[in-house]
Amino acid sequence: MLFQNLGIIVPILDALKSEWYEVPTPIQAQAIPAILSGRDVVGCAQTGTGKTAAFAIPTIQLLHETQDFSKPRQIQTLILTPTRELGIQIGESFASYGKFTKLKHAVIFGGVTQSRQVDQLRRGIDILIATPWRLLDLMNQWFVDFRFVKLFILDEADRMLDMWFINDVKKIIAKIPTKRQSLFFSATMPNEIRTLSETILNNPIKIEVSPVSSTVEAIEQSVYFVEKGNKKHLLGHLLKDESIISALVFTRTKHGADRLVKELYVKGITAEAIHGNKSQNARQRALWNFKNKTLRVLIATDIAARGIDVDDLGYVFNYDLSNESETYVHRIGRTGRAGASGVAISFCDEDEKEYLRDIQKLIGKQIPVIEDHPYPLATGSKMPAKFSKSSSSSASRPKSSWFSTPNKHPNASNQRFGHPRNKPRAR
Repeated sequence: MLFQNLGIIVPILDALKSEWYEVPTPIQAQAIPAILSGRDVVGCAQTGTGKTAAFAIPTIQLLHETQDFSKPRQIQTLILTPTRELGIQIGESFASYGKFTKLKHAVIFGGVTQSRQVDQLRRGIDILIATPWRLLDLMNQWFVDFRFVKLFILDEADRMLDMWFINDVKKIIAKIPTKRQSLFFSATMPNEIRTLSETILNNPIKIEVSPVSSTVEAIEQSVYFVEKGNKKHLLGHLLKDESIISALVFTRTKHGADRLVKELYVKGITAEAIHGNKSQNARQRALWNFKNKTLRVLIATDIAARGIDVDDLGYVFNYDLSNESETYVHRIGRTGRAGASGVAISFCDEDEKEYLRDIQKLIGKQIPVIEDHPYPLATGSKMPAKFSKSSSSSASRPKSSWFSTPNKHPNASNQRFGHPRNKPRAR
């Protein structure tokens, strides 16, 4: 099944095509038609299954088809998310999939001054993505008008519970129109979350997608503890090994990807970056060169990397660890395909150790630590106590009517950092 089989309009299909995004994930294939039909949806799915696109794509379509741009913009869709990082990622998705529409969105969160966010609200937006505390604060200051909200989306509901946001969520829901379409996503369904879903949803369609629980067994994983400022030096050091024929490097930000290209160039290593600020032609050229082995190192952000499917990709580098552990699984899954082997190397600075802990919890194993390298972390290569070998039990093992720890690299026995076995992979 392709996206064009789901009744998606041309502007969104064009945006998806520009992102090399053609085949929907299971949750997208099930949720998009349901949402376009106007049904409430409850989805049990973890981050990394494609759930953001599952609600972003139909939301953009419903708004685009019914929007009257002759009138002032009002908030018609409200999306609640537990963290700033998730909010920003959702905003990037709306920007990507809605790039050929005239819709406007804003992301508001705490920890920064509110003036810019208030300015966005005053100018008018169609879609508001928010964390609960900052939204409540702006509501209490009368900066937010919910009278026109017709679609409410609650994302990562169980994390809202874990972070003590549920009462705040209930206060916000009480202020939005009762006549609306509601979408509810959660990785798990504890009793309090199940009860909440029953109070805010009307005869919902239930969609459940099995989470990614393990990595491809053929992928040999390792982690280097390194100071943040020394990551570029460590990457340059490892890439000097010419047996690394192709390497896909993930950074957390667009700016970080561009900066890393320049830093590698100084070290005599040619690389190109692909991300949302690059033109479509530039991204296609870089990807073409990478697939045809005329470009050895490609640096990408997670959204831009969705369409990357390269034969015989030997190495994936996590230059920055993602704050979403499921993203790690999807990143490294671009190597080791079709039964072939591959290597996934991660850099971890002091601030990323919590991310590493979550990753190891998800994959059910401890990732071997490479201690023998020239740029060690000043505080050492020790994980929090729960990651020590003694405490790790797995270390060894149609148009809608809506709105109407080893000390050497795992491959050292074959070649220092080369692609193991270097064989073509089946398709």
